[in-house]
Amino acid sequence: MYAYIKGKITHKEATHIVVETGGVGYYIKISLHTYGLLQAVGEEALVHTYLQIQENAHNLFGFAEIAEKKLFLELISISGIGPNTALVMLSSASPTEIEQAIVSEDVKTLQAMKGIGAKTAQRVILELKDKIKRDTLITQQKAVPHYRSVREEAITALMVLGLAKNVAEKNVDAVLKLKGGQTPLEEVIKYALKM
Repeated sequence: MYAYIKGKITHKEATHIVVETGGVGYYIKISLHTYGLLQAVGEEALVHTYLQIQENAHNLFGFAEIAEKKLFLELISISGIGPNTALVMLSSASPTEIEQAIVSEDVKTLQAMKGIGAKTAQRVILELKDKIKRDTLITQQKAVPHYRSVREEAITALMVLGLAKNVAEKNVDAVLKLKGGQTPLEEVIKYALKM
């Protein structure tokens, strides 16, 4: 129902925050990981949320990062893990550490978290290992083409502007090494022309 809430943090504790937006204060349960990433009281924040609707309560869970929310949703999809247990897990270790434990089939690390027994830890690994590996692979594949496409487009543009291919490649590689792979295409071309 709520994808995120953006507003001013009016109260902040290790287990929850209150975010005011539009004159309404939202009580949002958080992990220690999110607590460490969120701004101070009085500052604006964007909190990714999950709404749990129960017969006797509506609970909002909040996350500073979309990756943490995604892992939270994957964890609660497993039989035996509810939102509160998933939040305890995310307070015990960072999302990256939990994902590494799942991928490496580290039952002991997962079992050390409050509320997670041996069978639940094994179920988490069984149900999420392949999914996390696949998501990680997709993320890595998306990162590589951006660098390559900027490089290739910059080289092509420089050749159209009259530079020899070997000179264009050398200049673009130098710019990307100096500025980083996330440099916008326009900047790469501009700096490459000055070399």
